[in-house]
Amino acid sequence: MDLHRTSILNQMDYNRESKDGKAAPSTDERLDSGLDSLKEEEYQAVAEEIRRLRVDSEPPQHKHAPPDNKEQQPEWKTQITEDGDTLLHLAIIHEAKDYVKAMVDVSKNTDFLNKQNDLRQTPLHLAVITNQADVCHHLLVSGCDPSLVDNRGDTPLHIACRHGNLVCFSVITQFCQAERLQTVMAACNYNGQNCLHLASVHGFLLLVENMVQLGADINAKEQHNGRSALHLAVDQQNLSLVQLLLKQGADPNLLTSGGHSPYHLTYGYSSAEIRRELFPRTDPDLRELPDSESDDSEEEEEDKSDEEVRGAAGATEGGVCDFNRLFLRACP
Repeated sequence: MDLHRTSILNQMDYNRESKDGKAAPSTDERLDSGLDSLKEEEYQAVAEEIRRLRVDSEPPQHKHAPPDNKEQQPEWKTQITEDGDTLLHLAIIHEAKDYVKAMVDVSKNTDFLNKQNDLRQTPLHLAVITNQADVCHHLLVSGCDPSLVDNRGDTPLHIACRHGNLVCFSVITQFCQAERLQTVMAACNYNGQNCLHLASVHGFLLLVENMVQLGADINAKEQHNGRSALHLAVDQQNLSLVQLLLKQGADPNLLTSGGHSPYHLTYGYSSAEIRRELFPRTDPDLRELPDSESDDSEEEEEDKSDEEVRGAAGATEGGVCDFNRLFLRACP
């Protein structure tokens, strides 16, 4: 409807106050009360104007339907494959970057960017897996959530650390909010390992160094057995990583759930260099292997088994004597 159209109704100016200061009657009242006094030509003109206004102001019937609370999704956003992939997942998998950019641009700050497939992978997971750092950047600046986990409990940053993907790691850590980044780095996957543990296990020294500088807890323990990154470095017999972690402030006296220090783990390994690195930094009380509970239990089992053997032997001897007495009585 053109609200600025010059018309008979506009010229009548029904909203103007009357000369005596009283408000003029409403438009409907003026039209009703003045119809009889209008000439035929003026009546037809007014009627035509009313008809035109009604047509202009009334939208098509389907537009009168009550608004839907849920925003109508474009069809391409609702299409899902049998594996739970959206078209954005597929575009990233096939590296169709133009389609990826177009879909991300029209989906900024919406849940569509965080849709998870049957493996609970988001588009950001797939961008890291396919090593597309530019797509990672585009998703992150468009509002995707980097803290979502897949069916292994891995965030996209976990995946980058497991595979040593330095470029994607750099993009995620640079374009992730500081508070959220700390949460992501500290989060453990379903194997009980955080990002620093994964980078340590696989020997990616640059990733380890970067995470420590970004504020990752260098002494954080695995959830399953309480090993720190330094324990893992000793397990991997990675001298360079041991030296790096000690330089960055790793605690050499930290104990696992079983009560073992990193130095304890050097027993049985042939790397004298790692032992030399850890020995002067390790508390003297934590250099010798602690008494194993298994040894005590073995001794107890041995004592118990000896008693059981003696008891069984006595029972056997008694049984033989009883049998002999019975046999002698039965004999004539």
